[in-house]
Amino acid sequence: MKNWQILILLVLCNLFWAGNYVFGKFVISEITPLWITFSRWVLALFFLFPIAYCFEKIEWEIVKKDWLLLTSMGVLGVIGYNMVLYSALAYTTATNAALVSALNPGIIVLFSVVLTGERISKLQSAGFILSLTGVLLILTNGELPRLLQANYNQGDLLMLAAVLIWTLYSLISKKIQTPPIIATAVSSAIAVLVMAPFAIFQGINFAAIKPLALGGIVYIILFPSVCSFVFWNLSVKAIGASKCGIFLNLIPVFTAIICVILGEEITIAQLLGGLLVFLGVYLTTGMLEKRQTSQSL
Repeated sequence: MKNWQILILLVLCNLFWAGNYVFGKFVISEITPLWITFSRWVLALFFLFPIAYCFEKIEWEIVKKDWLLLTSMGVLGVIGYNMVLYSALAYTTATNAALVSALNPGIIVLFSVVLTGERISKLQSAGFILSLTGVLLILTNGELPRLLQANYNQGDLLMLAAVLIWTLYSLISKKIQTPPIIATAVSSAIAVLVMAPFAIFQGINFAAIKPLALGGIVYIILFPSVCSFVFWNLSVKAIGASKCGIFLNLIPVFTAIICVILGEEITIAQLLGGLLVFLGVYLTTGMLEKRQTSQSL
């Protein structure tokens, strides 16, 4: 695969993920977080298993050995993260949600350091503090004294919870031996089985759902759930996870651009907070990568 093809795949991948925040904002007004998550993944499974069969060798013995980790991935990454994310979108803007989620790489590094005992440099520590400051600016809309008032947007706090859930999911996913697409398909299937009785009990009136929400669900199923994941894995296979990870910073950028096109205003606090988050993530994760590379030489 040529470099320009990989570039296009990564740009599209993150553009589709950004659309998940925007379309999720429309869908949550008519469909509950449980039913968005359930319908998204139950239909995505019809695509994920055939794709996994085509791209990866399915070794069920390995899958059986990883069943506990795969179950944890399903509960955390598929059910927990998505339900908390869509719940957050009911209270905050898509731009804010995307900017807070940009803290993810730094939090993952922090948890890895705490759990493995690995040391980080002063620059990496400064990077984490910058990222956290950026998120606090976003949470308080630029008024840091509000931190003492304990009065925050519920959606932004839910996004922080989503970041923590995704961090745990990411740390677990590193431990499995099952190939990534198969792991996603299997963990999603487990999550669907867990959600099914709750979704049936809650019920849903499909006739009352407006076309815009239905279109949003179709988008979420086809693009963030299937296309983005396939594009991402093809790119990781071609150039590696570390280089692909840099492109994740496009998600808040694309989200903000889409929201501006749709008429949402971007505040100075969001701009400044977003810049601090990006700079902090670069110092926390980019410098760590350089350190690991130098140690391996």
